[in-house]
This record gives sequence, C-alpha cells and structure tokens, in this order.
Amino acid sequence: MRQMILARYTFGYYGVIIPCILNLASVIGFSVSNCILGGQALASVTNGHLSWTVGIVVFTVVSVLVSFCGYRFLNWYEKVAWIPVLITFIIAVGIGGKHLLNLPPTVPATSASILGFAGTQAGYMITWSGFAADYSIYLRPERATWKLFWCAYIGLFVPTALLACVGAAFSAAASSVPLWNDGYAGGNIGGLLEAVLRPAGGFGKFLTVLLSLSVAANLVSIFYSASFNFQVFIPWLVVVPRYVFTVVTAAVVLPISIVGAHRFYAAITNFLSLIGYWCSAFVAMLIVEHIYFRKNKFANYDPEIWNVPSKLPLGCAALGSGLLSFGLVIPCVSQVWFTGPIAQTTGDLGFEVAFVLNLILYPPLRLLEVKYSRL
Repeated sequence: MRQMILARYTFGYYGVIIPCILNLASVIGFSVSNCILGGQALASVTNGHLSWTVGIVVFTVVSVLVSFCGYRFLNWYEKVAWIPVLITFIIAVGIGGKHLLNLPPTVPATSASILGFAGTQAGYMITWSGFAADYSIYLRPERATWKLFWCAYIGLFVPTALLACVGAAFSAAASSVPLWNDGYAGGNIGGLLEAVLRPAGGFGKFLTVLLSLSVAANLVSIFYSASFNFQVFIPWLVVVPRYVFTVVTAAVVLPISIVGAHRFYAAITNFLSLIGYWCSAFVAMLIVEHIYFRKNKFANYDPEIWNVPSKLPLGCAALGSGLLSFGLVIPCVSQVWFTGPIAQTTGDLGFEVAFVLNLILYPPLRLLEVKYSRL
C-alpha cells in the first residue's frame, strides 16, 4: 500500500486527510527550495546570461517529464543521479580545501544551536516518512526487514549529514575568501559552489551544471509521490490519472519558486524547518500502531478494507494524540519567527518532544478507541 493509504490504518479514512495536507505542504516547500537552488546554480555558470527564472523553469519541466516515466525509470535514475554529486563535491573539497583549514573565528557552539541544527537535519530526513511506502511497495517482500531499514537509513543519513557538514564549512569560510563571498552574495548557494569550482575553468562550470541538474533527482520523486496524496486527500479523485496531479503540483511550485527566489526565500527556508515537528509525531504514532497494536505483523493490515471507512479506525486517537502533544511542542519551538518559553532555555526541542509525547499519548488513546470502536 502507498504511504498515506497505509496511514489510514492509524488515522482512519477521514483523519488521514490532515497528514495528507501537511505532507502536500512539505512537498511544495521542498520543491520550491530545490527549484530555487537548482536555478541559482545553473544561472551562476552563465555569468548572468541565464536568469534564475529560466533555470527554475528548466528544472521543473524536466522533473515533471521524468516523473511521467514511472517507477522503473525513476528507480534507475535515482541509482545513478548521486554519482555526479559525489564526484563534484570531492573535487570541490579538493580545490577549496585549503581555505577550510583556517576558518574565521566563530562563536562557540551552544547546546541550543546544536539542538537546533540537529533538529533541522532530522526534520529534513524524517519527511521521507510521508513517501516511504510509495517506493518500498516495489521491494521484494521476502527480503529481511532489517536490511531494508538499514539501507533506507544509511541512504538518507550519510549523504545528508556529510553534505550538511561540507556546506556549513564552505559557508563559514566564504566571508574570508573574496571570490566565494561574491558568489555567495544574497545567499546564492549555487553561486558559492560555482565560485569554489571556478579555478577548474570550463570543467568547473561543467561540474556545476551537473550538480544543478541533480536537483531534478529530488524533484522527480516528490512530484511522483504528490499524486498519491491528492487521491487520498480527496478520495473521489482516484478516477483522475495521477499525472494530472503531478502537473498541478508543478503548476503550484513553479510560480512560488520564481517569486520566492528573490522575495521570500528566507521565509521558505524557515517554513521547511517546521516540517519535522508534524513528521516526528506522525512517525511515532505509526511505530506504536505497527509494533503494539498490529503486533509487528504486516498480515494484521487487512488490504481489503483500505477504502472502507466503516472498517478502518476512527482516527480520533491519532488526531487527539497529535493535537494534545502540540500543547507542549509549541513552547519548545525555537524558530526565527517564534521562540517558546521552554526553548529560550533549552534550545529547539520541538522535534524530540513531539516524538516522545506521541509515544506516550497515542497508546492509551488508541486502547480506548479499540475498546469502544474498532482496530
């Protein structure tokens, strides 16, 4: 079953609409961010002859077309798309590494800043929870589940953590390297990378283009999964071909990316940092449902009732747990636009608190739901 269909066995037929809306918001936010970054990188190699807008349009159109090719092509594409990214970053570190040895003095990291950074990274990776089963459904069921878990975990954690560290190092060093600082002006991440690779001449520009095109690898999977969310969010749209929803998603993402690239990119970035909160709660409830209530057995998910509201859970337990948990999550949130009273002392604990509270709140609420309703 697809991920949001599987979530019906926790949130119910109608209750899952809430995670679907949040997941679609996540999809649009990440797509906009990726489009802007790709457009920046592509424009930076043309010395101003190609605008960010054109780059954004190119990435959006290419990603939509690739997403039409189906899972088999998508799977192959994702298998090879990481290779030029790895090569490019290795070369970038080789070229610019000498500038990373003597970074300018920085303020010592505090526990609050460390927690905030860790929460942002975890929030970025855990958003995969909204799409995971869209792809794992194609894996061989006879494979050991622990192998599948570690493949997914390592595949998400290792590149995200490494690239976050490399990116942070280059960003920190940019202020002390005039060429990098000029490229990074206005938060132009693509321009920074192009500046790092500029000593390699035309080859450096080629690598920058390769890296910018790799953004499509992220967009393709996002556009592919977005179509399922629409059909779960509004069930009677199941008769509409999925590619229509891919086009709709792209039609929403494209204008926001073009306008947001110059006007509210910071706001988009801040918005993405919020995504981890709901995903953390979502994952905690699905874990409890699977391990405790479904006895860690996939056979306990009756596939015959996936579209039968009267036989699925009511969803009151899941929605109630999520709502109650955010009564404490909000005071633990630390963002640019808001810092809760608890977060002022501890740093951002929203991600962790959302996960732990839902591990605690969901079981008793679900037991009551099962007692007076149905599993």
